[in-house]
Amino acid sequence: MKFGERLLPKLEEYRSRSSQFMKKVAVTTLALSTLTFASASADDTDKELKTIYHVYVNSHYVGAVTDQDDVKGMLEEKLQDAEEKFKDYQVTWNNDITYIPENVFSAKTNNQEVLNNVSKSMAVEANAYALVVDDKPVAYVKDKETADEALKKIKLKYVSEDELKDLEARKNDADSSLPALKENETRLLDVSFKEDVAAEKSQVDPKEILSADEAVNLLLKGSVEEKKYKVEEGDVLGAIAEKLDLTTGELLKLNPELDEDGALKIGSELNVTVSKPFVHTVVKKEVNKIEKIAYDKEVIEDSSMNKGDTKVKQEGVEGEKSVTFTATEVNGSQTEKNVTEEKDVKEPQKYIVIKGTKETPSRGSGSFAWPTNGGYISSKQGQRWGKMHKGIDIARPSDKTIKSVDNGVVVSAGWDDGGYGNKVVIDHQNGYKTTYAHLDSISVSAGQKVGKGDKLGIMGTTGQSTGVHLHIEVHKNGSLINPLDVLHK
Repeated sequence: MKFGERLLPKLEEYRSRSSQFMKKVAVTTLALSTLTFASASADDTDKELKTIYHVYVNSHYVGAVTDQDDVKGMLEEKLQDAEEKFKDYQVTWNNDITYIPENVFSAKTNNQEVLNNVSKSMAVEANAYALVVDDKPVAYVKDKETADEALKKIKLKYVSEDELKDLEARKNDADSSLPALKENETRLLDVSFKEDVAAEKSQVDPKEILSADEAVNLLLKGSVEEKKYKVEEGDVLGAIAEKLDLTTGELLKLNPELDEDGALKIGSELNVTVSKPFVHTVVKKEVNKIEKIAYDKEVIEDSSMNKGDTKVKQEGVEGEKSVTFTATEVNGSQTEKNVTEEKDVKEPQKYIVIKGTKETPSRGSGSFAWPTNGGYISSKQGQRWGKMHKGIDIARPSDKTIKSVDNGVVVSAGWDDGGYGNKVVIDHQNGYKTTYAHLDSISVSAGQKVGKGDKLGIMGTTGQSTGVHLHIEVHKNGSLINPLDVLHK
């Protein structure tokens, strides 16, 4: 049996009597009796006994050294370097080290090898607090205050500082009763984490200790998961990448078969990555909102109005209602809504429109009406200024509305380069055609049916005109006739 193996029972006995709360460097000296054997030669008794030290790290035998102070000195120097580097933390060793002396005649040691192995086995750890999510350490911070600060900052991503203070004050006041909400008021009922989140004492490599903000970012960003994205109509790589918080380059790297400028096949699946937060903040609120009530629309048919014509009888006005509900949000997205109270504040006013149903005949009656509301004839048909004036001019009516003299179909409606300006021509489907010129604006379009008295436009002075008036011409079976033969006031 090797010496190290013979010493293990005594080492374990020694270690069991030692009560250590934190890991430390333990120096143990065991007094061992010098063994003598009857068969020893006379020369052995003349040799000088030497003390060597067997080194154990956590009960694991590392080797023997001639001087334990060499190991202690090396460890002390490493610890001082760590304390200087990580001044904000309380550092210690991650493992226990034990020294067991032995008196021997012949010293068999491996000093440098032991120093190297101890240096590799012993690492510096700092006292810290682990942020534990569902029993799994996710992040480390230096103390409880930093852990609490990080968790509070996560909550403040979704609620305001004032809301959080008010909630904590109400929780501390057992007799606090909640008054009814005012209009458009929101009250925080609770904020918590979906997961089981706790701050626990721990020891960790100082390099792994994060600031409060770094811990917040890690907890919110979480881990990255690979998923599939199904291509929809209209999708392009850039838009998909932006939607999933990726760059186009990252998306192409996940899907090397794609061409950045190539078309995507609808229904195909892309490899994508999505972040899965370590924690989800659950916010419960009570909300009052004044919501709009849509108004109804009523249509009243009027047979005296031409089909296609409408007239608003009463404008619609939205009503209002007071709605109180509780809402649950997870990481800012609403997942549940329960209405607890709803009452009308203002009734909506119905929108009423009158709709014409009278069919407009495309064929004229043959009886012509006057094309304006009053007015006088400022110029008759006949020779004027050395040339033929083909129609009559009507000026100074009571208003400037120009009307169709009979039922018909609009042949043309628009600008005329021959001096007429804005012009409308109507075919009355009975051999008659009428022309209306110099209009300021036109209210009809080609192909439209018009009835007798329907508005065609507004009197103006466009084209070759000496003033505001209507120039009207009448043709019968293709021949120009005197408008006064058929027009009657």
